[in-house]
Amino acid sequence: MSRSFEGNETKTRRSTKTNSTAPQTNGNAKLWVKELEGKKQGVNERTAKAVALSLVDYSLMLSLVFGGCCSNVWSYEQLLKMDAHIGTTLTFSQMLFITAQSLPSFLVFSKGSVLPHLKPRHVPLSSWALQVLVLTSGSLMNNWVFAFSVPLTVQIVFRSAGLAVSMLFGYLVLNKRYSLAQISAVAFVSTGVVLATLSRPSSPETSDASVDMGRYAVGVAMLTFSLFLTGILGVLQERTYTKYGPHWKEGVFYTHCLSLPIFLFFVSDLKRGFRGLSSPATLAPFSGEALGGLVPYVPYAVLVANMFTQLACVSGVNQLTSHVSSVSTNLVLTTRKAISLCFSVWWFGNGWNAQLGMGAGMVFLGSLFYTAASSRGGGGNAQAQRAKKTE
Repeated sequence: MSRSFEGNETKTRRSTKTNSTAPQTNGNAKLWVKELEGKKQGVNERTAKAVALSLVDYSLMLSLVFGGCCSNVWSYEQLLKMDAHIGTTLTFSQMLFITAQSLPSFLVFSKGSVLPHLKPRHVPLSSWALQVLVLTSGSLMNNWVFAFSVPLTVQIVFRSAGLAVSMLFGYLVLNKRYSLAQISAVAFVSTGVVLATLSRPSSPETSDASVDMGRYAVGVAMLTFSLFLTGILGVLQERTYTKYGPHWKEGVFYTHCLSLPIFLFFVSDLKRGFRGLSSPATLAPFSGEALGGLVPYVPYAVLVANMFTQLACVSGVNQLTSHVSSVSTNLVLTTRKAISLCFSVWWFGNGWNAQLGMGAGMVFLGSLFYTAASSRGGGGNAQAQRAKKTE
């Protein structure tokens, strides 16, 4: 009897233990499920935040590219309409603004010193010297061209020929090799540039067409020279960054800062340009009656707007390049150029004809074809990207 009783007692204890662990197992399972659901909810929240932040980032970048770059082109042409000979003053103002904006990043305060000094350089000044001459010469040429009867519509299209110049220097100097698709795309772009350049209608404001076309030919020659200077600058930059590292911020600061003394040789042009801002040839489309007492300040406000929109444009392009592929970047930049071209025709009433439209279309499509071919083959794309950024 005692053994039977003990056996029954053992069975009872086992069943009791089993019954007591069952609720614990169920409780643990429920806790595990709750933890899993919490983790999933946390992941979903983090994903939603990341997507929202990405949308904000891309919206900001596209706003800087389209808003900043298109506004910069508008303010640039508005200044040139006010005074076609403001090129030197505009170039000096841009160089000074970029130098002042970059300077704080290169100043350091040493212990016991009241005055700041420049950070140690990664690249010797001698490497920047030639780039300074090339950059300043190219910038001056670009801003002088408008005074030689070359409308901005033609300038926008013509500067896209920098792709061909970059390819030429890449092949001759940097030993780059390009695919047949890339060469065909550049030939397509070059044909479009020639069509757009030859499409310019005679100016209605000039009675002597031969004199007008002569000045136009000089302007096109200046644009061509500027394109080759841009190609040379790209080669110099690539060699410098390959040797010393990609210190492009240092390059932007020193090439602009060291260019300022060059304008001592253009003091008379600078004075003339600032006088032109004081008495602009036209304020159109602004009305003097509507502006009232603000009329004297409008040209200077447009000049300030040009400098700040240039900063926004460059910032947007650099951010875009660091976030998306070169194909997407070039697609955005090509679209931006097309919008600037259409806006220039609509807002300022610049000349437009079928030949110019066909040439512009060939240039934009050819640029996209080149980008697509480069993304597949990879050859020479860095040089093309650099040319795109410097326009």
